[in-house]
Amino acid sequence: MHKLLALFSGLFSLIAIAVLVAPHAKAQPVTTPPDSLAAQVRLQGFTCATPISATRDRKRSRPDRASWVLRCGNAHYRILLDPDMAAMIEPLR
Repeated sequence: MHKLLALFSGLFSLIAIAVLVAPHAKAQPVTTPPDSLAAQVRLQGFTCATPISATRDRKRSRPDRASWVLRCGNAHYRILLDPDMAAMIEPLR
């Protein structure tokens, strides 16, 4: 009986701690491909007023290089992402 009581007491303590800590845990902001690609475009001196969509260009992508087409409110860009290098950005319109 004492073992069962100790088990329930421990379980209750864990639940109480989880309930008290959960509201204070900081959620990481969710970034979407259009948002992160627009940030990269802006860092490299281009304008992207409002990121609308980002589409992966599978024909131009390779295992070590990702190609995206970014639609912004004011422009369209083709972006090649190569690890450890600046993005190659080509304005489309």
